[in-house]
Amino acid sequence: MNGSNRLAKESLPISQQAENSHSHDASHEDAAHTHDHGESIHPHVHSEESLRRIVNRLSRIEGHVRGIKTMVQQSSPCPDVLLQIAAVRGALDRVARIVLDEHLTECIARAAKEGNMETEIEQLKAALDRFLP
Repeated sequence: MNGSNRLAKESLPISQQAENSHSHDASHEDAAHTHDHGESIHPHVHSEESLRRIVNRLSRIEGHVRGIKTMVQQSSPCPDVLLQIAAVRGALDRVARIVLDEHLTECIARAAKEGNMETEIEQLKAALDRFLP
């Protein structure tokens, strides 16, 4: 949709670092998040290029959703709106696939090297339980 490419550049701060880290909890305040029993979990580190790619895709999706909102406000035909919603769902699924793929190649590989594979697998299972219908 219109204007979504403009968002990609505005949404991603330029960084001097080669890698960024983020946590997967809702608050995003700490570099690491904890389970209900207080156990600290590693921060997830991804390359600058990887983060840029994901943020760009999410920015395009954000613009697409705004376009759908405009369609609804302008009383566009329901089949057209549903088609655009399906396109956004597909785009979100592709982003989720990228995140999952990176988790498997980076985080699981790191867990294998560090010897805490069981913990990482349990975390992945819990995330998939929330993600999958």
